Amino acid sequence: MADEIKVEVPAKFEKLVGEVEKMSIVELAELVKVLEAKFGVSAAVPVAVAVAAGPVEEKTAFNVELKEVGAKKIDVIKVVRDVTAKGLKESKDLVDAAAAGTAQMVKEGVKKEEAAEIQKKFEAAGAKVIIK
Repeated sequence: MADEIKVEVPAKFEKLVGEVEKMSIVELAELVKVLEAKFGVSAAVPVAVAVAAGPVEEKTAFNVELKEVGAKKIDVIKVVRDVTAKGLKESKDLVDAAAAGTAQMVKEGVKKEEAAEIQKKFEAAGAKVIIK
């Protein structure tokens, strides 16, 4: 091989490296499988580990969408008014649009805890929301 890289092999590994050099590719593949099984390791490059090692940003702002209104429409309108501080007409229009099958944004950019509280209020009124 013309592009062969010269690597200095420590004396204690010369015999082992010499034996490995004499093996065919099929024998090397078999040796790798035996070593993986024997020592419980993998010869695969740990690409996923390198990616996961980077900093993971935790989401801090959540949006709450009204997905389904349920049977208690008036109660859901009251929750929308309470959560958003919108007027009666705006709250009713939002609930009507959600009842027609179009998910409606109720609140944007809230903390996880606040989003969970809003979800509980809607569920108590019989509605379903999505937190994104």
